[in-house]
Amino acid sequence: MSRGYSLVIGILFILSLIFIVVLGDRLGEEIERADRNMTQNAQNNASSKEALTVAYNPPSLENVPDGPQGEAILRGHELVNDTSKVLRQDAASAEDGQKRINELSCSSCHAGAGLEEDSSPLVGVAAKYPNFIARSGDIVTLEERINGCMVRSMNGEAFVEDDEDLDAMIAYFKYISEGIPVGAELPWLAQNEMKEVPTPDVAAGEEKFQQSCISCHAQDGSGTGALTGPALWGDGSFNDGAGLARMSKMAGYIQNNMPKGQEKSLTDQEASNLAAFILSQDRPEFKKHEGDWPGGGKPKDLMTKDLRQQVKDGTIKWDEVLSKSAK
Repeated sequence: MSRGYSLVIGILFILSLIFIVVLGDRLGEEIERADRNMTQNAQNNASSKEALTVAYNPPSLENVPDGPQGEAILRGHELVNDTSKVLRQDAASAEDGQKRINELSCSSCHAGAGLEEDSSPLVGVAAKYPNFIARSGDIVTLEERINGCMVRSMNGEAFVEDDEDLDAMIAYFKYISEGIPVGAELPWLAQNEMKEVPTPDVAAGEEKFQQSCISCHAQDGSGTGALTGPALWGDGSFNDGAGLARMSKMAGYIQNNMPKGQEKSLTDQEASNLAAFILSQDRPEFKKHEGDWPGGGKPKDLMTKDLRQQVKDGTIKWDEVLSKSAK
């Protein structure tokens, strides 16, 4: 009896060992399979990301097609490159031209009609719209985005819906965005924002401006031309509803793009000082501030007339203006 019991126990023990071995093999296979799947998924994700990251390679204007489409693209390039000159010379009178647009062009901020890679390019912008804009509180089309620039950065009038010049600009932006899929990562777009802006020294900014900026932008900030040195304040410049009227945007733009030939040479502090000096000067007022950021989150660093006056009075509280909630 005892001997038979021991035999049974031995058999059970052997079977248990076999079961453990089999179970271990299967578990090992499952772990190996999971590892392979994770590796494959990671490779697929990397490949997908790589596929959505495109090279900066806009088509040449020499390859613009013949016919009406090509004519529209070239007209669009002309408009983007020297916006003020083109629209003012097409106006019925000098007064109409001045009402239509200020002294700037798209190239004043986006050099070379948006084709220079290291100077706020616009290549690929057509693949980014329609897009949600917090300032508008809505999804806007590329046409609406252009008109936003017309009434803010250009301090002028929006294109009407069926304007041939608006269509031409769209044709140009689509042309320089050829081959760029919707959703692609475009690292050259929307880079002009300083995340943490140091408390500025306006007097130091003025001193730096007089030392380094007047040869292009003139001592009074009125500029030497839309393509050589755009107006930075005054009637010929952007109004205080433009993106560059924000400290974070202006400081980031200055650091990334100025001075020409020495881009990214300014420290955060120097860029902040310059931005504060420039944005504290008088400029046209945007008349529809109350309609911006309807969903909330209006930034505090937008240098409106009230803040400009506070700079002059010496009462501005930069720590509040530049607080993180303003970003």
